[in-house]
Amino acid sequence: MPYTVGMEVARITVGGQITIPAGIREKLGVGEGDKVVFIEEQDRIVVANATKTAFANLRSGFAGEADRLGIKNEQDVVALVDEVREQMWKERLAGNA
Repeated sequence: MPYTVGMEVARITVGGQITIPAGIREKLGVGEGDKVVFIEEQDRIVVANATKTAFANLRSGFAGEADRLGIKNEQDVVALVDEVREQMWKERLAGNA
């Protein structure tokens, strides 16, 4: 499969390291200290921003849960977190009695 659009080349060092070209780092949204993930897709390897990939997987794993819980906006999320914290506090107090 020929690749012609957006192609960049990097050299592998003796230690197996590569430097990701600046333009690719910008497109991935990664910088010093960030992590990338290598994803095997049939006959190729895709490099992606590890954090964005993890959040996308998390989001798809929770698909439908917001609707099920009646969460429509950020205020609903805050209210749910407050409710869970209150319940945890009550359970902790009950355990100390």
